Amino acid sequence: MKRIIMSLRAVLAKQPPSSNGRLLRAIALATTLILIASCAPAPSIGAITPPYVGTGIDPESWALIPAGAFPYGQHDHITDVDYDYEMMVTTVTNEQYARFLNEALAAGVIRVGEVEVETGEQVWVEVGAHGFYPGDPYDGYKHEEQIKPGDKLFFPNEADGVRVTFDGQTFHAIHEYSNHPATMVTWFGANAYCEVYGWRLPSEIEWEKAARGTELVDGRGLPFPWGTHIERNNANYYSSFDLFVKMFGKLGNTTPVGFYNGNTYTLEDGSYTTLDSASPYGLYDMAGNVWQWTGDDYPKQHYRHMRGGSFYSYEVDLRVWKFNSAGPQHYSPQVGFRCAR
Repeated sequence: MKRIIMSLRAVLAKQPPSSNGRLLRAIALATTLILIASCAPAPSIGAITPPYVGTGIDPESWALIPAGAFPYGQHDHITDVDYDYEMMVTTVTNEQYARFLNEALAAGVIRVGEVEVETGEQVWVEVGAHGFYPGDPYDGYKHEEQIKPGDKLFFPNEADGVRVTFDGQTFHAIHEYSNHPATMVTWFGANAYCEVYGWRLPSEIEWEKAARGTELVDGRGLPFPWGTHIERNNANYYSSFDLFVKMFGKLGNTTPVGFYNGNTYTLEDGSYTTLDSASPYGLYDMAGNVWQWTGDDYPKQHYRHMRGGSFYSYEVDLRVWKFNSAGPQHYSPQVGFRCAR
């Protein structure tokens, strides 16, 4: 496209300032605008399948976050967490989520088929894995959306962009994406995953402490898990030009969990050196790759908050205090989760 526009500009530059020249200039300009309008902003993430890339980071591992105070939020309010807890070192992978779905299906905890999805006054039907949720406390507050007890969509297995397939009996993670974050999972589905194994989604406070630790630099907490500023090789974010962008062009996609660990990855089309970007407690991908669901239910609104930013985020939104929010029925190629215990 850039070459086409440059060629058109070259043609226009050679036209004399006559009526014919003005006509040609108008035609060329219109052609340019049509070409620009016809270009999609980004290809679907389902349009490519990258090779499998191992990172050496075990997604089954956990990190201990000891009790103590830490600087919380953009203004570094010193906040105490008076208990030890653990969090998963990486986000849950597609392989792990497929295993959960199979185990939950065999145990009768979930079902697969049509389920009503409700948000406010809108109700529609989707096909996917679903299970019971007891509902949120309801206060009748103005504009409050009631989260009623009932079956909720966990994972829309027929939606575009899923990396876990269902053959009618069993769920399978697409091999090349098996160690990528499990995405397209609703808050209900993320919460169910953690609860089935006796765990929980982390609170926002727990998530942020695990991401930034306790260190102060010039009186301020760390804005990024690894330090005070961000390089392109620290995380997967918009325009970070990671290995997959180098191989497939400028498009958004997830990277394998724990990808930014200081390794150099060599594939047929080149190599890419990452910076070791673990948090002070050894957690990976606490900035970028996918937004992560947190467990808090805020009264009178019930939106769930997500932390960390994603491959579609600019670097400013990867700062540890930034958050996003959506209803618990939301799912997206940019959203994943990890558990705490």
